[in-house]
Amino acid sequence: MSTTDSTHRTGPLGPGDQVQLTDPKGRHHTITLEHGKRFHTHKGSFAHDELIGQPEGTVVTSTGGATYLVLRPLLPDYVLAMPRGAAVVYPKDSAQIITMADIFPGARVVEAGVGSGALTMSLLRAVGPGGSVHSYERRADFAEVAERNVHRFIGDDHPQWRLTVGDLAEDLADEPVDRVVLDMLAPWECVDRVAGVLVPGGVLCCYVATTTQLSRVVETLRESEMFTEPASWETMMRTWHVEGLAVRPDHRMVGHTGFLVTTRRMAPGVAPPRRKRRPAPGAQGD
Repeated sequence: MSTTDSTHRTGPLGPGDQVQLTDPKGRHHTITLEHGKRFHTHKGSFAHDELIGQPEGTVVTSTGGATYLVLRPLLPDYVLAMPRGAAVVYPKDSAQIITMADIFPGARVVEAGVGSGALTMSLLRAVGPGGSVHSYERRADFAEVAERNVHRFIGDDHPQWRLTVGDLAEDLADEPVDRVVLDMLAPWECVDRVAGVLVPGGVLCCYVATTTQLSRVVETLRESEMFTEPASWETMMRTWHVEGLAVRPDHRMVGHTGFLVTTRRMAPGVAPPRRKRRPAPGAQGD
């Protein structure tokens, strides 16, 4: 049974389901349920069969007295725990990309590079059964890891997903598309190629790690005169400790992971209005 089936996301736990076990200290273990198998830790074990047929939110106790809360992992849980070939796009950034790039049901989306498949899974959920996601990845080893991760969570042979091992700048064959998401070292090298397939009004979203990359991609988009004025930002996520009247920020947070840039395709042959604001001193060099 494919995990695209809703019975794998809701209802009683069954063989083949992934479940996340959480101990009283908040530590997680993810297992796939199988008849006849046991889960072992230094605090004892329990049989998978004790969970099969049970609802989510149940608690199981090991032979050593350790208790575990049992739930199916959510997509953010899976992304942070899955095997990695390349660094993953964190859930906080995936959520921003889905919303700010307006990935809608039925959208035709091109993604490059696929990395470990974290963003791909969010894109597939957002486009729904009427859309499509075509992922490009230069490195075959990264593509192999991503394919395993996506198939394990979303389902084998997902009809809305196509994965190409190759360079987007050379191998892009999609036309037209509604959205393009670039997670690569030099997205500015693909601006002209992307502009050729993106529909007027379509959104280009770039995810970059450093300020030098951010500057280069924004200035390239401006110079191309094929896109609207780019918007740039980053997202910080800080959790809070809440216990009675002790309410304060946690000491640790998910800080900088990357910068996001979004812009929209102009109509062919139409240049965007010139910027009115005066550039900051030194913005254009000496």
